Amino acid sequence: MNSETRPASPAEAAIAAAGLRVETREMPQLERLVARRMPADRDAVAAALTELRRRGWIARLNDLANRAGQLWVRRADAEAAVATVTDPEASEADLLDALDRAMASRLRGAGNTPQAALDAVAADVADNKGGGLSAERHYDLARAVAAAHGLAGDAATRFLDAAVEAEDRRRREQRAAEKAAREVRREEVSRLRAWEKSLVGIEAIPALLQCSEKEALRWAGAGILPVARRIPGRGGRELWQFDPAEIAPLRAETAAWREAERAERPERERRPGNRGNDAGPGQRAGDGSPGHRAGDAGQSQRTGDAGQSHRAELPAPVTLRGAERRGAGTKQANAAVARVAALDRYAAHFKTARALNRRITLVTGPTNSGKSHTALDRLSQSESGLALAPLRLLAHEFRDALASRGVPAGLSTGEERIPAPGSRHLAATVEMCPFHNPVDVALVDEAQLLTDRDRGAAWTAAIMGVPAREVFVLGAPECVPLVKRIASLCGDPVEEVSLQRKGPLRAAEAPVGLGDLREGDALVAFSRRDVLDLRAELVRRGRRVAVVYGALSPEVRRAEAARFRSGEADILVATDAIGMGLNLPIRRIILSALKKFDGEERRDLNAQEVKQIGGRAGRYGQFEAGVVSVLAGAGSPDFVRRMLEAPPTMPEDLRPQVQPDADIVAAVAAEIGSESLFGVLARIKRAVLRKDDPNYRLADMTQQLDIASAVDGVQGLGLLDRWVYAMCPVDERDNGTQRLARWAVEHGAGRAVPPPSTGRLPAPERASREELERAEKTHKRLVAWRWLSLRFPDAYPDREEAEIETNRLDRWIEEVLRTQRRGKATLAA
Repeated sequence: MNSETRPASPAEAAIAAAGLRVETREMPQLERLVARRMPADRDAVAAALTELRRRGWIARLNDLANRAGQLWVRRADAEAAVATVTDPEASEADLLDALDRAMASRLRGAGNTPQAALDAVAADVADNKGGGLSAERHYDLARAVAAAHGLAGDAATRFLDAAVEAEDRRRREQRAAEKAAREVRREEVSRLRAWEKSLVGIEAIPALLQCSEKEALRWAGAGILPVARRIPGRGGRELWQFDPAEIAPLRAETAAWREAERAERPERERRPGNRGNDAGPGQRAGDGSPGHRAGDAGQSQRTGDAGQSHRAELPAPVTLRGAERRGAGTKQANAAVARVAALDRYAAHFKTARALNRRITLVTGPTNSGKSHTALDRLSQSESGLALAPLRLLAHEFRDALASRGVPAGLSTGEERIPAPGSRHLAATVEMCPFHNPVDVALVDEAQLLTDRDRGAAWTAAIMGVPAREVFVLGAPECVPLVKRIASLCGDPVEEVSLQRKGPLRAAEAPVGLGDLREGDALVAFSRRDVLDLRAELVRRGRRVAVVYGALSPEVRRAEAARFRSGEADILVATDAIGMGLNLPIRRIILSALKKFDGEERRDLNAQEVKQIGGRAGRYGQFEAGVVSVLAGAGSPDFVRRMLEAPPTMPEDLRPQVQPDADIVAAVAAEIGSESLFGVLARIKRAVLRKDDPNYRLADMTQQLDIASAVDGVQGLGLLDRWVYAMCPVDERDNGTQRLARWAVEHGAGRAVPPPSTGRLPAPERASREELERAEKTHKRLVAWRWLSLRFPDAYPDREEAEIETNRLDRWIEEVLRTQRRGKATLAA
């Protein structure tokens, strides 16, 4: 039977009887919608057609808003607007009226006052669109806010005039701050370049010191003469340059150096195989030989720094007398700056720890070997103690673990403080280590993060500086050589304890398909997008899913973990965030990919990552063994097996990472005579720690330098205030530096900085990925705001409001993730 003679279906008949205009392309989907409503009268058909057309209306409203420059209109606003439209024949004017009503509702809820609402919405646009509104569009927004809040006549005029004046003032201040920051940076770069041009080579030293060429070579090689700059050359050679302003004042020391050499020469010549040192150490000054690698010979052991001595053969008093005079002629001498910062003897920076008779117990082992349990037992038995965790979530878990052992403990993280009156125990994140309060026992977890590009320096500081008589350092076997190097630099004895996994861990024989996932499985992806894609597909298949990824707050991650633990969700989909903390009853780990993007490149997973993630499979007392597999189509189980069986991969560079703190920043600023944070950090990067220092390496300071460049021109903020901003945790992918600069301008002008807000949120069951991501970003911005509020409470005073908004977002995000819908998954859009 062909289409011309086929009788109409009941749905087709109902549509025809309704007499509504229907496009040919709309008919197939409309028939399906009407069929679900049978028996269907005209109203039912109209409702189905309206539902069908809403997606197009949403796109049309978004397009119209963009054309009108109304950047504050979100997709969720358009969705809320069309949800109120019931006429399938609604005109464009009808749709715009609905959008105006929806926007008025959102603008009323954006703040308690019209000005607060205006500020909140304008800030949201700046945060999410990568730039602020133009003056004209800001005025349009102010008019919309005034109307939404019922302002009319003189009240509306006064509000708009005040809004324009306030916005003009902000723009002037922001432009002034940006201009001043550019000028400061230019000045600092010019000063650095001028100084570099003033440097001279080794050939100029004899004239400056009135000495021979051989003496100049010998003294430079011995480290007595401060090398201001080292320029790498071919074959490992270096060109050494010197600051005349540093060298000339040392002329008075040359007689003492010659006398010391004469006294030392007979002893040196008596040593077997030694023909003297008249030609200077190595082949030529700066030829890259061991005696000329950045002045090793001039670095001596110091109190609290038990690293290998690289002292020259000149007697120590002579060497030190020369060092005391370095930089005497200039405030910009690199050697003087380096001496003030003292990053080359970083361990001595922690005076409280060095005053204690510390001993370190290094506890290593794979995941699920009981490292934390061992250290927490000892910590709970002490009169005072400190547990340092890599994440706020784990700091909470340490606090709970101590409480379960009958020991109340306070909590200190970057964004919160929870005191425990009368307690002498504290759980904290690593960056919050209290360096001046001695305790009996301390625990530093996840020491393999010493090699982390972004946070490794925090572990160096914590292990070197934690003021405890007994220090437990926990980590994967890969951390052993670095921790032992740190202990050596500190002069602390180390006892090693190696633990074995409590249950076996093995690779699966074959890949696992999505349809073969079982209760207790955890599917691991390496991006938020992949996690949500996998979740959507599993929900479509009718599975109950919990999710964990890095953008979620600790509270939401704990709630999702609890759902999986309780059986409310039978499968966990997560990023490798589960590789750190979150003890979960996982039967199998299934890797959805064997490659990951590490911030620089897409590469194969390494053995330590596979062990760390895979080690979450199996739980002692619940599952006999843990199994690690790979998702069908993602790779070979043989790769997983090789990684699990691979020996620990030791770091190539055993020098711990270090970075300046507020004291060092202040000291260097005083030495170079500058209030520019960018200038101070640039000098620290250039001069404070040479690249081939035998004991330490400077951590990456790219983000701190970027933030310093953005806030250096802010009036009203001192150097150390700007340093606090530079250390604030922000996401560069979310315009974090620009946001900090805006907040800093408000702070410097003496105005309160309101906490970020996401405004009205859609019902969780209707949330799109875009709205979920917006909520997650707002939550991260609140983390930065709360971090700053603990350090600048006067400038960031609305902490209670920030806590309320944080909790609201936590609850909403958790409800979104909890929502399970078959067919069209909640977050599939």
